[in-house]
Amino acid sequence: MLARLAGVDPDLGRAIVTLTEKSAPKRSRPSAPAEIASYGTHGVILVTPVKALKRLAGVQLVPIGSGRALIALDRTQSIPQLELELGDAIERDDISREDRRALKALADILRQTRRSRKVSLEERMIIVLEST
Repeated sequence: MLARLAGVDPDLGRAIVTLTEKSAPKRSRPSAPAEIASYGTHGVILVTPVKALKRLAGVQLVPIGSGRALIALDRTQSIPQLELELGDAIERDDISREDRRALKALADILRQTRRSRKVSLEERMIIVLEST
């Protein structure tokens, strides 16, 4: 079984996501470039993994399937720093319309959350395994 998964993708996690996506029913509407997925009183930001987002310093995208990803920040990166870098990246001339749309959607979520009196923004740690 592991050999078959490795034949799909050397990264076993990606292989599982790939096979799951192939067998899942197609979504009727396209996903927003960035959105909040809520569960109880908590939520996480899901993003479309565009190139401009992958290039931001200290940002790693963790694929979760259906063309979506979670954002993992390096220990040296902070949410306020991410907001600043998003603003700078949005202003660049060399990014695609799709990338700019995704960066703006994420920046809007972070800004609205920062300004909200009903929602707080917390940094949490996720475990990311990296092949050597």
